[in-house]
Amino acid sequence: MAFSRYLIILALVTGCILPSGVQALWPIPTTLETGMTTLKISPTFYFDVQIEGAPSDLHDAVTQSQYYLENDKLGRLVVGRGANDTTALANARTLSKLTLSLASGAAVEPISSEAIKPLGTRSEEYALIIPADGSAATLIANSTLGLYRGLTTFNQLFYYYRGVTYTLLAPISIKDTPAYPFRGLGLDTSRNYYPVSDILRTLDCDELGEAIQINTFHWHITDSQSFPLEVAQYPELAINGAYSPQEVYTASDVQYIVEYAAARGIDVMMEIDTPGHTAIIAATYPEYPVADFANEPPAGQLRFALPEVMNFTASLLTSVAKVLPSHYFSTGGDELNTNCYANDYLTEQQLNRTGMTLNGALDAFTQTTHGALIAQGKTPVVWEEMVLDWNITLSNETIVMIWISSADAAAVAGRGFRIIQAPSNYFYLDCGAGEWLGDDPTGNSWCDPFKTWSEAYTFDPLANLTEAQYELVLGGEQILWSEQSGPQNVDSIVWPRAASSAEIFWSGKQPTGAALNVTEALPRLHDVRYRMVQRGINAIPLQPQWCALRPDACDIYA
Repeated sequence: MAFSRYLIILALVTGCILPSGVQALWPIPTTLETGMTTLKISPTFYFDVQIEGAPSDLHDAVTQSQYYLENDKLGRLVVGRGANDTTALANARTLSKLTLSLASGAAVEPISSEAIKPLGTRSEEYALIIPADGSAATLIANSTLGLYRGLTTFNQLFYYYRGVTYTLLAPISIKDTPAYPFRGLGLDTSRNYYPVSDILRTLDCDELGEAIQINTFHWHITDSQSFPLEVAQYPELAINGAYSPQEVYTASDVQYIVEYAAARGIDVMMEIDTPGHTAIIAATYPEYPVADFANEPPAGQLRFALPEVMNFTASLLTSVAKVLPSHYFSTGGDELNTNCYANDYLTEQQLNRTGMTLNGALDAFTQTTHGALIAQGKTPVVWEEMVLDWNITLSNETIVMIWISSADAAAVAGRGFRIIQAPSNYFYLDCGAGEWLGDDPTGNSWCDPFKTWSEAYTFDPLANLTEAQYELVLGGEQILWSEQSGPQNVDSIVWPRAASSAEIFWSGKQPTGAALNVTEALPRLHDVRYRMVQRGINAIPLQPQWCALRPDACDIYA
């Protein structure tokens, strides 16, 4: 990345002891150099876009950044909330503009186009310089997506006290690039319905692309409990499978959500889980699922050995996938309970007729459905059981999501597959809420205990892998399964905990090269949470406010 010729020599202090509570960037940049000079935002501050033919979504992003700069009004998280900064502010110079430009030779494309490129080909890096003398700040990138990432960092640098927006850290020099290409948030909107407005809010504000640099929304849109997705070729699935006509994602809803996400630097990877988690399909095609066993109610899994079920599923998946711009589509494949097939007449009849085993039939089903997706230019994504339990024949391009345990990553990587880290023992946001099944008053959730932000933050994406396997790790995500969640509590369940994985997979390490650690991260995450609240997100507190204003004072060994 040829940014060096744009950088000016600044009197920077690297690794200095920073004023308490002001270094609040999340995720922490790849390189970060700061000074100790106060710099105010001018009342006439503006963003100067020096890009010929700049796309409309970049202008929208600039307008949004201007709004946040003027309206966040976040006081520093110190005792007095900035009252002690008045002397420094009295004589501070003012910053009048931030100039945005693309590096020489960079193509000018919309953020929304850059956001949905294949993993490994998106350019998200940027360089940001804020001089201490009040001269123009500069933001340079190789793409509009990189500029978008830099804008989110710029907004996090400033605080507010009595009508003044300022930083105490000038001059500031940042070069930043993600450690991993995939940084996701998973949300299940099938067990309980989330209105479109709540999904947009989860994509918006300080939550995903705009601040913590998450770039993939993993949308688990159907399950055994409901089928709320309108599919043009199979309209009866939603008519019969949604909780109500009002609780349906129409084709226009999906298109709007996908476009809204892309403009914020987020790719939408949809999941229709098969052949398990499909009981609701019986409401339309009663002969397709067998309903004797399942991992949770209601019971029902596809009779995947039957040719008509195989062809239906391939047609369904491609009907959905072909209208989505993402290169990735998840077919699930988890928690298949084989007990239901042992005494199923139709399945046994088909296996006897073909001489196939159940495993062979599942292999044929997967090759058929995946083949149809690949023919449309999609890369299939599956859960880990497809590799570890069933040893299914998969395309080498298939991406495997780790969920049962972080220990399983090594076995999947050993088969040569690229992986997304979403292990339940670190990243499942629904754990710890107690049993949701009735008539079990002393029951606990299967993945107890509650996964704190700090436990998630200790996750090592490369643990137990060989150095040669490191490149197979695409990134990871935290995910919310919604047996006990809905629009009423999504903010507090997800935020700010989901920021943990965002930093793990963007930063990878501290700017000094040291490993990420909870003690250093906590004051910055406090800041993220308070900024979320300023923007209307009901993110839960991490500690009493007394602790948030006094970094390290509430550590267990303080």
